[in-house]
Amino acid sequence: MELLDFPVLHAHFPLNTRQCAISTQTSNMKFEEMGLSDPLLSAIESAGYENPTPIQAEAIPHLLMGRDIIGIAQTGTGKTASFTLPMIEILSTGRARARMPRSLILEPTRELAAQVAENFEVYGKNHKLSMALLIGGVSFSDQEDKLDRGVDVLIATPGRLLDHFERGKVLLADIRVLVVDEADRMLDMGFIPDVERIIKLLPQIRQTAMFSATMPSEIKRLTDAYMMNPRTVQVDAQASAAQTVTQGLLRVSGGFKEKRAALRKLIRDSGVRNAIVFCNRKRDVATLEKSLRTHGFNAAGLHGDMHQSARMETLAKFRDGEIELLVASDVAARGLDIPNMSHVFNFDVPMHAEDYIHRIGRTGRAGKEGHAYTLATRDDVKFLGGVERLLGKPIPPISASGIPSAGETSADNRPAADQPDDQEQPKSQSVKGSETAEEKSEAPRRRRRSRRKAAPDAQSQGEDVPQEASEQLDAGDSPEASESPEASKSSEVSEPQEAREPRNARAPRKSREPRKAREPREVRQPVRSDTSRDAPARAPRIRDDDHDDASGPAFGNDETPAFLLR
Repeated sequence: MELLDFPVLHAHFPLNTRQCAISTQTSNMKFEEMGLSDPLLSAIESAGYENPTPIQAEAIPHLLMGRDIIGIAQTGTGKTASFTLPMIEILSTGRARARMPRSLILEPTRELAAQVAENFEVYGKNHKLSMALLIGGVSFSDQEDKLDRGVDVLIATPGRLLDHFERGKVLLADIRVLVVDEADRMLDMGFIPDVERIIKLLPQIRQTAMFSATMPSEIKRLTDAYMMNPRTVQVDAQASAAQTVTQGLLRVSGGFKEKRAALRKLIRDSGVRNAIVFCNRKRDVATLEKSLRTHGFNAAGLHGDMHQSARMETLAKFRDGEIELLVASDVAARGLDIPNMSHVFNFDVPMHAEDYIHRIGRTGRAGKEGHAYTLATRDDVKFLGGVERLLGKPIPPISASGIPSAGETSADNRPAADQPDDQEQPKSQSVKGSETAEEKSEAPRRRRRSRRKAAPDAQSQGEDVPQEASEQLDAGDSPEASESPEASKSSEVSEPQEAREPRNARAPRKSREPRKAREPREVRQPVRSDTSRDAPARAPRIRDDDHDDASGPAFGNDETPAFLLR
């Protein structure tokens, strides 16, 4: 009776979002009070968990009742267990048929799908439930063999699931429970059309659960279209950072090279046990990994272009402690549960503000303390503003010894464009003043020279004189204005010169006698090309081909050639 009374209270007295958050924080509910079976409780206890998280305390009772729910909670709050535990309880009775799974979990990335599969192995070890993992990078034949035997839980990414469906290797007509995990991440990666296509292939009578850290308008449209009267469970403010994570912002002056040096200094000074370094671009992941390994750090890279086997091997080594630093793209920002991870470094400020919440959520999980540090340059001002607006407060600034921050740039390290002009200005003014003094001192002497003497001087001294002359002409100075003052004074005092006598007029040229007219030539008769003027036309030439072979000459002559007579 106790198992039935608890859901009935929720059914008749539904709590709103704010009340859910308050009630889950104040209650000390345990897994034994949720109505879970003893084999499942034993598996939870062996995993080391005693009390459920707020999202688990709210979601598990609704899912056990068969209701559709929308779970909104920040990353690292235990969303995976909130749907895996009730699914194991629901599927504990019954058996799957070949190629017809009984439940479906959609994940945006391969890493998340593999992690959910690990949780099912941990919590369902006391149940005989079969499971199949459909992700890319793995051969189709192995996955088809598991589907042919029948699976109770199917965990897949949208693309690989549709590939199997189009091949006719899987049928979705027997799905009882559907879970869409990290729905906002599905939206960011462009999987929403595939998700809608998959949902349309499922039976209409089913139970649907959708979990997300945020609730964009597109996800809200999806829930309204494909869910039946869902209960919204929100245990914390959307896109809020965990209180157990200590955040810090290091402003770096420079570019990619300076950020790498600042990161190395920050890692050495922070006492890092294990950490994830996030980059925005895949090519930066490879470059930064190589740089860290060159400087003696135990680092490895993880991004979407790697083969699936290499990605799984790298994650396994990072979990086991064989790798200290994991340089990754946002493929590792969602849902990855790395135990006891001490630090997260944002080498690049994320382009989407929500990704910042997911990145720093990799540390400080399950109530443990964590640190998240972000490196920012002047190019990251726009993205940094979006993150701080989402957080509702600025990220606390930090400083590292030996690293010049962008706000504390000294005068010697400033760019040339930011240098004050006070230091260079006196020098340029003194040079300009000396040049004008020399021009003034040399100007009268140059003006007294005659034009005939200026030409060779200009050739010997380069182009100084022609340049001054062109400057005077551009200024509109006339030849009279360019004369020296002494010359003008002497011209005023001296008597005017006498006018020159006009030159004698030249004698006109003698007129030439006109040429005599030429006598007309005699009219000549037309001459043909094959005759001379006085001789008659030649007789037409007889060609060899006009004669018969028997009667005509053989070689054009009557005489026999000499070489035939020998």
